[in-house]
Amino acid sequence: MCRSGRANECLAAVAGTCASPDLAGSRPDAQPVPGAEYVTNTLTPKGKPLVWVCNVSQPTMTVYSPRAKNTGVAMVVFPGGGYNALAMDLEGTEICDWLTSKGITAVLLKYRVPTPRREAYGASQMALEDAQRTLGLVRFHAAGWQIDPHKIGVIGFSAGGHMVAAMSTHFDKRLYPPVDAADQESCRPDFAIACYPGHLWGGDEDLNLNPNVPVTTNTPPTFLLQAEDDHVDGVEQSLVYYIGLKKAGSPWRCICMRRAGMGSGCGHRGFRLRDGLSWRRRG
Repeated sequence: MCRSGRANECLAAVAGTCASPDLAGSRPDAQPVPGAEYVTNTLTPKGKPLVWVCNVSQPTMTVYSPRAKNTGVAMVVFPGGGYNALAMDLEGTEICDWLTSKGITAVLLKYRVPTPRREAYGASQMALEDAQRTLGLVRFHAAGWQIDPHKIGVIGFSAGGHMVAAMSTHFDKRLYPPVDAADQESCRPDFAIACYPGHLWGGDEDLNLNPNVPVTTNTPPTFLLQAEDDHVDGVEQSLVYYIGLKKAGSPWRCICMRRAGMGSGCGHRGFRLRDGLSWRRRG
């Protein structure tokens, strides 16, 4: 298993012969992609350079050890990209760098994209399968990785924020046949941070939550981060989930900033991810 002191030093995730086959061996719902996996460079709407990973057919996970004193907390990181590609630096490795500086073990998931739309699961069943598998693996390896198995959370951005909601509501049953003992572990996150999530609101005037993320009282405590001026994943996306959490009686906190835009990762002070960690510790 690949472990790194700094996230940006370890972009090559675990796969094939160079790392653990745990995640690589579980692709029960494999689908063709348009071509070979590749990486391209682009710019965010704010002009910040962005590493864009496309055509991911092999899901991988990379574990980054804390650089500060180990708190025992771990977080699985879901980059965004509309389920078409992955923003692996801005919403991936940079987040891992920030987490490890706070004494948190970061686990970066490179989930499969692009993925076909499914009626039974409205965004990406294959990506959710990869997330379920990863949470089980982290909990299974918790002792060896010096992680408290009751302090494993998820954090995601945009489509990755939707994956946070999906994992928070689809943990009772795996979407794939069990592979090994790791799939006997719970894949329920202990807490969740969703940053400018997408795919939660369909555009109706009544602000109905996407029925594919059925919030219940067992949904993990959730911290929502949103910008009012996000014109891609609008504020309604977080609002419908907040309303669902409130109605279900699941613990939540929502911070909505007036100006931050879309695709800020952890680089914009307005999003104050530190508040999310402070909120988790208080909970």
